[in-house]
Formats: sequence, structure tokens, C-alpha cells
Amino acid sequence: MAHPAQLGLQNAASPIMEELLHLHDHAMMVVFLISTFVLYTITLLITTPLTHTGTMHAQLMETVWTILPAIILILIALPSLRILYLMDEISNPHLTIKTTGHQWYWSYEYTDYEALTFDSYMTQTQDLSSGALRLLDVDHHTTIPTNSPTRMLITADDVLHSWAVPALGIKTDAVPGRLNQTTFTASRPGLFYGQCSEICGANHSFMPITVEATNLPAFEAWSTTMLNS
Repeated sequence: MAHPAQLGLQNAASPIMEELLHLHDHAMMVVFLISTFVLYTITLLITTPLTHTGTMHAQLMETVWTILPAIILILIALPSLRILYLMDEISNPHLTIKTTGHQWYWSYEYTDYEALTFDSYMTQTQDLSSGALRLLDVDHHTTIPTNSPTRMLITADDVLHSWAVPALGIKTDAVPGRLNQTTFTASRPGLFYGQCSEICGANHSFMPITVEATNLPAFEAWSTTMLNS
């Protein structure tokens, strides 16, 4: 998860987030090179005496500074489009979870099970266990198996919400009357935190998301416990 004074993105916990991190680093390198070149050019203009003040035509220079930005944009756009299509591709998910945003909590329904549903509320400060995170921990974690493609069906019951977990590379709007879907695969076990990322009222800041990725036997034990409770 994020920590104070962090400058970069969170560590990736899914293949899609790894691709997004690579795209971010790629784009930042392009921005760094452009900024360095512009700074170098400005320094030359300030420090070098002008010897050709009457120059009116420079077709080669104009051609270069027209074509070069277009090439740079293509170098950024192609990887971006590739990731966009990867994020939209949903094929043969092993698990489907429907989440519904309410003011101000989330409801989850594991549609592959007959009656596995629960509501997830933020854990109050006075109820936090040792080591739990204030404003991020919830009473019921969204548990998923690692290395299994998981499809999320996301909607809302009242106003606009947004189901976002940065470490998994997910941010999908929850719209009343509409069912959006996204997919992800947790590549390692752990707790991954997120929050509603769409202003949804007075308690918008108090409807966090906690995704717990476990191995398959632990997930099956959890699902059995939830079904029998």
C-alpha cells in the first residue's frame, strides 16, 4: 500500500498493474528527455551570442520540430492502446463477484455460489485491531484466490460510486442502473486497500475496500465458513 512521502505508484499486485507501471516509467522517461532538451535549448539561447538575427527561413528545422513530436506521441500512444485493450479483455474468469455501492458501504455477491453475500463496512476506530489501518480496514474482506482471473461486476444502488484498488490496477465506476465489468488477477497473496473514488456524499471518505488475496485452499476454507455462518 502507499506510504507517506511516496513519489511513485504502489507496488503492482496484478499483471495489469505491472503493465501500467511500465507505461508510467516509459512516459516519464520521454518527459524527462524532452524537459532536458528544452532546458538545454533555453540555456543556449541565453548564453550564446546571436549571429544570424536576420534568418527568416529554416525549412529543415520546421520540418523536424513538426514531425518529431508526432513520433514521440506515437511512441507513447501505442503501449497505452495495448494496455487499454488488455484491461478490456475478459475471457473465462474463474470467479465472478458482483459489488454494489451504497451510501456508504459496499455489498458483495459471489455469483458462483448459491448464497455467498455480505456487506462490507469500514471498521470504526475504536474497533480496530492491532496493526489495522484506520479508514482503510473493513469488517468483511473481499477474499479472492491468487493466480485466478476474477471478474468484477460493479453497480450502484443510489448515487455514483467508483470501485478502485490501486495495487490491482482497477478503477471502475459504479453507476445506478448500469452493470460495469472489469477483470484482474492477483499475482501474490496479501491485503490490498482501496477507496470509493467518486464523490458520493457526506461520508464518501468512509467506504473503503479491502481485497484479501489468498491461496486456493485458504479461499475454499473461507468460502465454506461464510456459507455456513
